[in-house]
Amino acid sequence: MKYSICILTLAIGLSVLKVSAQDQRKTNIKSLAVPGDLIKPRMRVIVDNDFGGDPDGLFQLVHQILSPSVEIRAIVGSHLKKGDPFDSSSETATNAKKKVEEVLNVMELTGRFPVYEGSNTALSNDTTAQNSTAAQVIIKEAMRTDTDLPLYVVCGAGLTDLASAYLLEPKIAARLTLIWIGGPEYAGLATPPPGYTSLEYNLGIDVMAAKVIFNQSAIPIWQVPRNAYRLALMPYAELLLKVKPQGKTGKYLADKIEALMRMTAKFNLKIGETYIMGDSPLVLLTALQSSFEADPSSSQYVTRQAPIINNQGLYEVNNAGRNIRIYTQLDTRLLFEDFFAKLSLFCR
Repeated sequence: MKYSICILTLAIGLSVLKVSAQDQRKTNIKSLAVPGDLIKPRMRVIVDNDFGGDPDGLFQLVHQILSPSVEIRAIVGSHLKKGDPFDSSSETATNAKKKVEEVLNVMELTGRFPVYEGSNTALSNDTTAQNSTAAQVIIKEAMRTDTDLPLYVVCGAGLTDLASAYLLEPKIAARLTLIWIGGPEYAGLATPPPGYTSLEYNLGIDVMAAKVIFNQSAIPIWQVPRNAYRLALMPYAELLLKVKPQGKTGKYLADKIEALMRMTAKFNLKIGETYIMGDSPLVLLTALQSSFEADPSSSQYVTRQAPIINNQGLYEVNNAGRNIRIYTQLDTRLLFEDFFAKLSLFCR
């Protein structure tokens, strides 16, 4: 692929080569995990995650990139909670973007996907947007009229950039679906884990943004709350056997988990032999939908009225809320076996 681009560039006198992201995706897909002549994109995806934080987001990113049924329109590096131990700087979205670029470099895919920086700060209230480049990209993609592929915004952290996009252009609510890893357990559906915090981590990154999405917007939501994303457990033995040996990409991912294991050991924190790949369900619910009557048919959800999110980041009953999906069970066999297979195929 790189040779054909060079020849074409020379032929037009070193002028700028204008290739749409969709065309680029189609021509490059054969060099990734699965040949693209049998599987075509059937949805558009904007990936938004705090890639400078918990390394589970890096696993999700690699898996999403290797999935040919999704057309990645943008990858957004979003901010962490202020003072987060993974990155306590004031530029966590900036650093998240750099982490995405690092992953693409390791995979030898530099420049193949558009990468953007989200807002470095949370919303100050639920009426004022953080007008980042990422928010503008979400608006532009949502408002397209030249494609009928459905658009999913998949978020593995806070909701700052999507909430900002909505505040800037409310019309996007009817033109995309949010799949969000975040929020605490719902009463009657699950029991919180031992030693839980009432404010779930991802919701706590930007409570005001969650209030915009849940309380104000009509954006369709597929939510994977804490009890569900905690189902995505990868054992260390499987990391060593099925991830680490898979070329530079596998070693890169495994090294991130092992570095975290060493760090926790220094503080005598016994985290055991599994790690929660809590962001990976974003791939399960998009790329791995059923072939016919497309849907994440092997995972289970309930439909409930969207709650009100209060200033403490807790749910309140909203009898006028729109219906949203709340996932309760995830097909982790399909999720992880697909990831292992694609990583192996890619690294051959």
